[in-house]
Amino acid sequence: MTGGNRYRYGSWRGGPDPLAPPYDVRAAVDQVGAEVLAGGSLRQALRDLLRRGPQGRGGLDDLTARARRLRREAMRRGNLDGAVTRAQALLDQALAAERDELAGRDDDDARFAQARLDNLPRSTARAVEELADYRWSSDEARGLYQQILDGLRGDVLEQRFAGIRDALRDPDPAARRRLEEMLTDLNALLDRHARGADTTDAFTEFMRRHGDFFPEKPGSVDELVDALARRAAAGERLMRSLSPQQREELSRLMDQAFGDGALADRMRDLTANLRTLRPDLGWDRAERVRGREDLGYGAAAGALEEIGELDDLLDQLGQEHPGATLDDIDVEAVQRSLGREAADDVRRLRELERELRRQGWVTRDGDGLTLSPKALRRLGGTALRRVFNDLSGRRRGQHDLRDAGAAGEVTGASRPWAYGDEQPLDVVRTVSNALRRGAAVPVRLEVDDFEVVETERRASAAVALCVDLSFSMISEGRWGPMKQTALALSHLVATRFPQDALQIVGFGRHALPLSREQLAAVEPDLVQGTNLQHALKLAGRHLRRHPGAEPVVLVVTDGEPTAHLEDGEAVFSWPPTLETVQATVVEVDELTRFGATLNLFMLGEDPGLRRFVEAVARRSGGRVFTPDADDLGRYVVSDYLRARRGRRAR
Repeated sequence: MTGGNRYRYGSWRGGPDPLAPPYDVRAAVDQVGAEVLAGGSLRQALRDLLRRGPQGRGGLDDLTARARRLRREAMRRGNLDGAVTRAQALLDQALAAERDELAGRDDDDARFAQARLDNLPRSTARAVEELADYRWSSDEARGLYQQILDGLRGDVLEQRFAGIRDALRDPDPAARRRLEEMLTDLNALLDRHARGADTTDAFTEFMRRHGDFFPEKPGSVDELVDALARRAAAGERLMRSLSPQQREELSRLMDQAFGDGALADRMRDLTANLRTLRPDLGWDRAERVRGREDLGYGAAAGALEEIGELDDLLDQLGQEHPGATLDDIDVEAVQRSLGREAADDVRRLRELERELRRQGWVTRDGDGLTLSPKALRRLGGTALRRVFNDLSGRRRGQHDLRDAGAAGEVTGASRPWAYGDEQPLDVVRTVSNALRRGAAVPVRLEVDDFEVVETERRASAAVALCVDLSFSMISEGRWGPMKQTALALSHLVATRFPQDALQIVGFGRHALPLSREQLAAVEPDLVQGTNLQHALKLAGRHLRRHPGAEPVVLVVTDGEPTAHLEDGEAVFSWPPTLETVQATVVEVDELTRFGATLNLFMLGEDPGLRRFVEAVARRSGGRVFTPDADDLGRYVVSDYLRARRGRRAR
């Protein structure tokens, strides 16, 4: 209490929790990037972000699990034929009371009545029908019999209209006439709505006159239709869920309860109108609800309404249909079924998706969300940082199988040799240095005597990175390192060496050039085939588009060539045929004649692949590296950087 004022505190009811920590949009992008760099699917990673939720909380999977649990509970709620069972119990009680009354009489009317009761059909519904004109001797029996009809009629109406209880309890005939009037006006309103007429004013007037029948306070005709149609469809599903015998029993009892008057006609018209307006609610679907309790009509239909709403909710949360978005999820339905906190989770996920799009991290196409160029730059930067961390944290190791050292044009000059130089040795000047130093014959060389030929390197490079997309790359755990390597190199070239031209070429049974966006989203080729010939052909086209740049080709693969092109079609064979090897070597020779450096990064220890890459290296003057998958990025980026250092003027 402060200043005479009294304060009361309760749970927050004004929407999303204002104290809930906001989602970190950049962290969400990094979470997606981590999955992609680990070899995961880009689209699946984006789906997982929403399914698991950022930082693993409040995602669609949690909501789906809760909805499924509630559905299982509803499916075990009880037996759906409780309305028939209740009618049977009331009828038995009525007949027992009537027989007790007749037993005290010894007249012909009493004996005739007793005989009529003894010959009633075994069917509860048929027995109720035959007793429609029966003159009850027992007031108790008459009251029990009337409960069968009044109770069922009341259950049906109350299930369809949540605010009808008071009208049903009012014995005044005017209350029944008002109910019939409401149904007449409702059917007229729905008929106009179905014909596409403007019903704004008509709806306002309808709610002014009959709003007390609808405590949910719908704000439009569509909201009114949604509420009524869900309940009516549940009632129809209840009938479909019963056995044929149970269905006939309940149907006959309902006919008796409503009779042939105006109320029955209005209810049939209402069901037809709602079915026309909402045909997608599974009106004819049946459910197998079981349990120990016999459910009355209202409880049974309520269970089926809950199951139907949960089924719709599960479909929305599944996001499986083409073009699905979080906006498809009915937040009000989530709140009705799963509670306010669940609805808040959906709102936060929607806000996260909107922020990702607003800030330019993701875009949406026909297949769903995908990373934007801005996000891919961040992803490439992450990949490059990982590679540089490896470069600074570990030594490269000695894994070169061959180093031909070719590149550059000889200028005619030479310079003293320095550690790490790969240029050819200038033998004449090296020996001359030793002789000038005074060395006697035979000449004994010292380190300071050595000179290397100086070469003139081109200022820019055209680089083709050919990456294997065959299924073995993902099955052997090499898909993630491959993606990380390609994205890191792409980011390095774009940010540090924009004068260089990089083309990434992916190859499986066919080869194709890949942009950074396509690389992030690419999936493994499930069709057998390693078509290095096609990849090298595309690499050659890229190099020839940049004739003034130094040509460099880098190949990452874990299998020897098993496919090549013939007349534009891929021909596959395992084991590799001579034709495939020859076609691949033709492309190697074309690149070599163009002056390209061809370096190969061999993943795995396949003997056939080893023989092939060693032969290609000897033929092209390139090099072979055999890194572990986790070291692939270091090797490729280091090789590229070494080539750039070699292009500096000396």
